Amino acid sequence: MIKTALSFIFVLAVASIAAAQPTPTQTPAPARTAPQAPHTNLKVGQPAPDFTLNATDGKTYKLSDFKGKKNVVLAFYVLAFTGG
Repeated sequence: MIKTALSFIFVLAVASIAAAQPTPTQTPAPARTAPQAPHTNLKVGQPAPDFTLNATDGKTYKLSDFKGKKNVVLAFYVLAFTGG
């Protein structure tokens, strides 16, 4: 009987200590701002400078290779083939 009473008191003491601990408060996350576009000296309508890129097919392409074609579309897939 005394063993049961002591066990009950011990459990009650642990529960009251746990309840007395302050709960951590969450601080609000800082407000997110839209990312700024990188600065460029190009103006709308100006031709892009020539550059070279390595493609996924193993070839190297230069922008000047497409000069005289109708349009060139450059697309970046940030997480392509990363498994993320």
